[in-house]
This record gives sequence, structure tokens and C-alpha cells, in this order.
Amino acid sequence: MQKIAAFSYNNKGGNPAGVVITDKMPKEEEMFSIAKEVGFSETAFLHPKDDGWRIRYFSPEIEVDFCGHATIATGAGLGQSHGEGTYKLFLNNGEISIAVKKTAENDFKVTLQSPETWSKPAPQSVIDDVLGLFNLPATALHADFPIRYAFAGAKHLILVVNDRKTIADMKYEFEKTKTLMLKEGLVTISLLWLDTNNNVFHSRNAFASGGVYEDPATGAAAAALAGYLRDIHWKGNSKFEIIQGEDMGSPSRLIVEYTPTIGSSIKISGSTRDI
Repeated sequence: MQKIAAFSYNNKGGNPAGVVITDKMPKEEEMFSIAKEVGFSETAFLHPKDDGWRIRYFSPEIEVDFCGHATIATGAGLGQSHGEGTYKLFLNNGEISIAVKKTAENDFKVTLQSPETWSKPAPQSVIDDVLGLFNLPATALHADFPIRYAFAGAKHLILVVNDRKTIADMKYEFEKTKTLMLKEGLVTISLLWLDTNNNVFHSRNAFASGGVYEDPATGAAAAALAGYLRDIHWKGNSKFEIIQGEDMGSPSRLIVEYTPTIGSSIKISGSTRDI
């Protein structure tokens, strides 16, 4: 078992993940037990398969099909045990790749290529429920960014607000939000504010579906956001940063890059540090 923080910022913060590299995938109940014991939002389990690695992701309460920060942490784990290089990962649905490079500080920079993306408008009933659970008036929402479901290996809800204070003040009703998220198949609800001067999104991600109030860095949500921005024909740069975890005291930095091709994979990069 390795404990690695993904998307660290200046060798601090990041989102901790467990990484378990084995010869054979443990039984599902064992993986849930380990994930609960570790207590992080995600623990990744992997074993060699064909020309790559089979990987599964478990929160303390649910299995998710794809988790970005645990994938970045996995890259560092593989880097430590097998060295730099490009690794193929077989998910529950499809496959992705990660590129692993060692840094001058003996940590790792890892870049993943996400699953393919899609987005679509969220039903008004879900929007109304979420705004009520987060105590957000409709006037708090940025008019240029419609609320949509967004997918890049996992399903998220994207909400972009008008000011930074709304992000800082994020609170929501945990149990009711968890029920809604499980019903809609949402892994996170992503609350974002765009700093247009610096081409940086500031993000907070509710992860009630996994039994965790908030994630300090969410690579899958970052990839879903990029696919969403591409789908709505956003006029900003196709390479941008996401700063997350600031309001939790665990600052994280995600580098995101996408191509113009609708639905294509997103590149997500971040640094790691051992815990």
C-alpha cells in the first residue's frame, strides 16, 4: 500500500489516494474494506494485464469507473516500482494511458489521457434541487456557462458561478445531496469560478456520493469540465489551470489541455508527493 497525494501545489496539498499494486486483483469486499480503512476519497487497485495494468477505484462507500487523482497517484506508484515511462490502464469501461516522469525533487509528474467525453443539459428539476441543496440563487450562476452533466469516464454536474466568494462559502445538505447524486449517477457536483485575468478556474467538488463531503483535487471532473467547455464552444484557451482545495487548506493544481475534436480524450497533468 502506497499513500500518495496527487495534484500537489508547490509540493504541498493535493488529494491523497491509496495505491495498491498486486499480482492479482483482490476480492471486491476486500477492496471496500481496505478503502474504508485507508479513509481517503479513493484507493486504486491494480495488477498486470496483457501489455498494461487492470485498475479499479474504490471510495469508502462506492466503486467508481474512473478517478483522475487516484490515476495520477497510480502513475507515481508505478514510477517508484517500475520507473518512468508510458503505462496503459484498463478501466471497467475502456482504457487510458499515463505518462510518468521523475522530477528534480524525486517526486513525479504524471499526465493522463482521459476517457472520451460528452455533456448534455441537466434536467430543470435536478438544477432546482441542487440550487436548493447548495442554497444558491439563480442569480449566482454565470450566464455564459449553462448547467450540464459532463462525462469523462465518470459523470459530473458543472455549475459556474459569478464570484469567488460563492466558492468560498460553499455549503450543502450532505445526506439529501448524496441521495440525489446516487439517483442521477453523479460522482461529483463541481462548483467553479473563472478568474479571467489568469485563465484559471477555481473549483470545489462535492463528493457526497462517495461518502466524502469534498475532494481537494478531482482529475475526472477536470476532464469532464474540459469536454463541457469544448461542447459549449467556450472562447477561452484550450489549455488552462484548475486550482482546487484552497478552501480546505489543501491547495491543488491541475493542468488541463484539450483538442478541438468533440468527444476526444483530455490531457490532465499534475505533480505528486508521498504522504
